[in-house]
Amino acid sequence: MASFETIADDFAFLDDWDERYKYLIDLGRQLPELADHERSEETKVRGCASQVWLVFDEITQNNISFRGDSDAHIVKGLVALMIALFSGKSAREVIALDAEEALAKIDLKDHITPQRSNGVAAMMTKIKTIAAEAV
Repeated sequence: MASFETIADDFAFLDDWDERYKYLIDLGRQLPELADHERSEETKVRGCASQVWLVFDEITQNNISFRGDSDAHIVKGLVALMIALFSGKSAREVIALDAEEALAKIDLKDHITPQRSNGVAAMMTKIKTIAAEAV
């Protein structure tokens, strides 16, 4: 999986949003599949119009590591963005990260539906909540 900085650079290189959506879908396709038992009520993200699951593999003060999946192609790409943005950071880094500012670099908010924006916000909330519990 590419770093968020690499993804942002790739977004800047692409000419239009049709290409960026295709790239986002490709990012989602690169995610490893979750096992059936990992798609549970416990791992489901509330507030997403599509089904989204986040599985936290490691939750410590020094490292938050997670995987995810969705039943919708673009949303799965958004899950990949969240993984690139937050995974592998310390709990304090996750809490301090201004994700909206980071996502503004790729002008995401103006190009996804309000429902998808709500889903991204729900994913960020879940990730930051998990990080806060680790501190």
